[in-house]
Amino acid sequence: MAGNSLVNMFKVKELRNRLLFTLAVLAIYRLGCVLTIPGVDAAALFDYFNKLMKENNNAFASYMDFFVGGAFSNFSVFMLGVMPYISAQIILQLLLIVFPSLKRAVQEDGGQQRFALWTRAGTILVCLIQSFAVTVYAKNIGAVSLDNEVAFKLLAMLTVTTGSMITVWLGDQITAHGIGNGISILIFAGIVARIPSAISQLSQAIKAGTVNFVFVIVAVVIYVAIIAVVAFEEGGERKIPVHYAKRVVGRKMYDGGSTYIPFKVNPSNVIPLIFASSFLTLPMQVITSVASKSGDTPKWLLSLSSFLNPMGVWYNVVLVVLIVFFAYFYTQVTLNPTEIAKQIRENGGSIPGVSADKTEVTLQKILNRLVFPGSLFLAAIAVVPTVIQIIFKFPQAVTTLMGGTSLIIMVGVATDTMAQIEALLKMHHQDGIVKKGKIRSRSL
Repeated sequence: MAGNSLVNMFKVKELRNRLLFTLAVLAIYRLGCVLTIPGVDAAALFDYFNKLMKENNNAFASYMDFFVGGAFSNFSVFMLGVMPYISAQIILQLLLIVFPSLKRAVQEDGGQQRFALWTRAGTILVCLIQSFAVTVYAKNIGAVSLDNEVAFKLLAMLTVTTGSMITVWLGDQITAHGIGNGISILIFAGIVARIPSAISQLSQAIKAGTVNFVFVIVAVVIYVAIIAVVAFEEGGERKIPVHYAKRVVGRKMYDGGSTYIPFKVNPSNVIPLIFASSFLTLPMQVITSVASKSGDTPKWLLSLSSFLNPMGVWYNVVLVVLIVFFAYFYTQVTLNPTEIAKQIRENGGSIPGVSADKTEVTLQKILNRLVFPGSLFLAAIAVVPTVIQIIFKFPQAVTTLMGGTSLIIMVGVATDTMAQIEALLKMHHQDGIVKKGKIRSRSL
């Protein structure tokens, strides 16, 4: 049955074209992840990061490589990936809440186009800041091959900023002409691309005797359990029943009916994890890049750099707080109880046992009860890599890659992509890729 499903995926012309287009864009993206920016000594980069890997002291590099599939340690043209775009989105979403006039401007005709333009402009600004930090970081590790420092900084900033904007454009093309959400697919591809390297590092650590093989078996069992829990949690939802009375519109009588509002157990899904990680990336990259080991660096900057160490306690505390915050924030933006209650009342609907004026309060209370445990679940999963690293002494690249954050992203993106493929197959009267056909996209 699985074989027939795979054949069906390529029988449907529309689906086949979308799959091939997505694969072609991913191939271009991976090519850009290995093209080193001009003015950088590739041999010096290899020696530096290889030394960090042997010393198991590459937490910052592993973190930066997490979403871009090793492009950061390659100092490639796509080394920042789509993270500046996500950072710009976060900043603008926060500004919409702080300044109601901006929110009203977005809700007007053509507001979404203006918001998209603002996001692109903000992405360029964030790219310039991060790319400047990259040039300082390259100088600190001795990987600059150009004698003219000003020329190198301008060239590197232009190259990296252009590369990030091309990455965002590639993601938009996947969304429009390919399969799945383009930005999520690129992040998914970056995580998957690190798997062979992580397996190689882990096997080398086992051969060297630095990692116990029994610990590897235990860790694999833990990761399988996490995947099962994440997959189970993905399908959980709270159904809010809504009854609609008969109503007259013009000369037509519309019968009433019953339906429900599906609130997922974790409404925001993996978005808080991505937002929190992206929100910490900008200051962490700037501070870590500027703070060198030389004596001319202020002590407070070195302390702040140590504070933002991805394997440190305080960093993970801040990460947990940000995950909870963005879980509530994103849920309020996407599932606004006020708007949902307004739509229910305008269509003559009501929630059984709840008066019309209490609809908004009831929906808000239900969402709060779902968001809080869901955000704590995400936070607990996010700190799993640090716990594994401390207990089992795994290589940092392995724990970062196979941690809870990456597993949630991979499961979520895979589920959404399968749901879209399933819908296209059903639309063309073909068997789905699963027997029961119950895969449901988060966007539905």
